[in-house]
Amino acid sequence: MKNLNVALVRLLQFVVFALFTFIVLLYFGTLILLPLDIVVLITKLLHLVGIGTLFGAIVAVPLVAYLGKIVYGIPGLIQMIVENGIDLANTGKQRVEAFNKIAEAVK
Repeated sequence: MKNLNVALVRLLQFVVFALFTFIVLLYFGTLILLPLDIVVLITKLLHLVGIGTLFGAIVAVPLVAYLGKIVYGIPGLIQMIVENGIDLANTGKQRVEAFNKIAEAVK
């Protein structure tokens, strides 16, 4: 019966590990893909207005780069966003390590 309990604790530990890994990858992936999505949306908006897609993309990329420069210039914003992601990863690590104490108590 002890082996079954340990196996269940390890299974839940893996599920928590996989969940937090997914969340951290989703967080940082969103930060990477957000500017690309903005370029696509601006390109589609310019296409809707009547400007060609190629020209719209040529206009949208520098516009998004300028918006990125403005966001980067806000003091402490980028550091706070990255620290939130790192805190999320550290929280996940602590939660996964907490299962080790439970597994030792079950043995």
